[in-house]
Amino acid sequence: MEIEVDGKIIQLSEAGWLEDLSEWTPEVAKKIAAEVEQCELTDESWDIINLTREMFEESGQVAEPRKFMKAMKAKFGKDRSSNKYIFSLFPKGGLIKSANKIAGLPRPKGCS
Repeated sequence: MEIEVDGKIIQLSEAGWLEDLSEWTPEVAKKIAAEVEQCELTDESWDIINLTREMFEESGQVAEPRKFMKAMKAKFGKDRSSNKYIFSLFPKGGLIKSANKIAGLPRPKGCS
């Protein structure tokens, strides 16, 4: 699978994950969101995407959901830290399958 962003072809896995993580840009994220995950990115979506990227940069690992929800609660409050809230923004796959994919992070183990 591939997408085109600003005239450049970006390779994705069959499930839509970036093959080369260094190719991630906000424009790539928008394209993956629209074409692969069929969702529109809002300011609240970007808060999640940016936090997933921050946590990955700090640890070198994709954050597990409980740890991520705890970080969301600390940063954005209780109303914006539930799995239900995240699925409202990323309905096709929530944090693990959609937000991490759009954020240009590696595919977590056991995730299609």
